[in-house]
Amino acid sequence: MAVEIKQITSKRGLLRFVKFGNEFYKDCKNFCPALILDELDTFNPKKNPAFEVCENILFMAYRDGKPVGRIAGIINHQANEKWGVKKVRFGWFDFIDDKEVCNALLDAVVEWGKSKGMDKLNGPVGFTDFDHQGLIVEGFDHLVPMASLYNYPYYVKHIDDYGLVKENDWIEMQIYPPQELPERFARMAKIVEQRSNVRVDKVKSVKELKEKYGMTYMDVIDIAYQKLYNFQPLTDRQKKQYCEAYFPLLNFDFVTIVVNEKDEVVAVGVDMPDISKVLRKTKGKLFPLGWYHLLKELKSDHYEAVDFLIIAVRPDYQDRGLNAVIIADQHPYFVKYGVQRIETTAIMETNFKNLNHWEAFPHKYHKRRRAYVKNI
Repeated sequence: MAVEIKQITSKRGLLRFVKFGNEFYKDCKNFCPALILDELDTFNPKKNPAFEVCENILFMAYRDGKPVGRIAGIINHQANEKWGVKKVRFGWFDFIDDKEVCNALLDAVVEWGKSKGMDKLNGPVGFTDFDHQGLIVEGFDHLVPMASLYNYPYYVKHIDDYGLVKENDWIEMQIYPPQELPERFARMAKIVEQRSNVRVDKVKSVKELKEKYGMTYMDVIDIAYQKLYNFQPLTDRQKKQYCEAYFPLLNFDFVTIVVNEKDEVVAVGVDMPDISKVLRKTKGKLFPLGWYHLLKELKSDHYEAVDFLIIAVRPDYQDRGLNAVIIADQHPYFVKYGVQRIETTAIMETNFKNLNHWEAFPHKYHKRRRAYVKNI
C-alpha cells in the first residue's frame, strides 16, 4: 500500500509525533529516549523562543494506517540571513527501513520549503545549534548521550540515495581521565592563567552566578559559537530560557567560569552527568517516578560518565589556551566523583584546537556525525 503523508496540526497529533521516536527505538540498546515534556515544549511557540526567528511544519508517514515515519521541517530565518542562504532544515527524522517512506517524508519538507522560497534542503539539524543535529555515520554500537541523536545504520544509505551530500561532519570522543593531571598539561594551564591574567571563579549556584555575572556568560557562549556550523545569534529570550531551564540542573563542581582582571567572563565550561541510562529506565517520562530517578542521578556523589557540553571562549581570548584552564579546573572533580569516562558532544572535524586539547588524555574517537545538503 502507498505511503500516506499527514501534516500534524493538533495537540494529539503532536503527542503522537513526539512519542513516535521513543517507541520506534524502544528495543535499541544504544538509544537515549527524549524527555517527552521537553519535546512537546520544543514545538510550542509559547515555550520555545526559537520561534521568534523560526517557523516549522511537522509530518508523519503512514502505511496501512500505521505510523512508519516522522519529520520536522524548519526554517531559521535569522541563520539563513547570517549565512546568506535559503535553507529549509529537516530534523526529528525517523523512518522504517523503506526508501519510499524516507523519500516521501523528505519530499514533503522540500515542497514546503520551496513554497517558502527556499532553495536548499539541510539536515538533520534542529531549530538552533542547541538542538540535536547530525546523522550518525560511524559508531552505531555506542550509547548516545542525552544531547545527541541516534539513528539506525540504514538511514545513511537512504539519505545518500536521495541525493543529499555531506556539508559538515562532527567528531565525538570518549576521554578516560587519569587520576593525576598530566604534569605538562597542568603546567600549561598555569602559564595560560598568568600570561592572559585570568582566573577561575568557582561559583556554587545559579543564584551566585546570576548575582555576579547576570547573563554575560551566555553572551560569551553566543559570540564564541558564531563561526560554528549553522550558527544563529541567540535572542535575549533564548539566552534567558537556556539559563533558567538548564543551569539549575547542573552540579556546579562541573561549571567553570573564567574571568579576566576586570572580572569579565571570558570563558565557560559546562559538564553534566550522563543521564542516558536513567532516561532509558524512565522511557523519557517524568511521571510518576521519572523525576525522582532523574534528580537522584543529577545529585549523586558518583558519576560513571559525564557529558562535556560546552567549552566557549570569548574571541579575543581564543588561541591563548584557555581550554586547558577549563579542563584543569574540572579534573579534580572527575577524580572526586569517580568519573571513568567523559563523552564530548559533537566537535566539528575542522575544530582542531578543541580536538587537540584532549590529546593529552587517554581517548578514542568513537562517533562521526554528518549534516547533509541538497539543492531543491
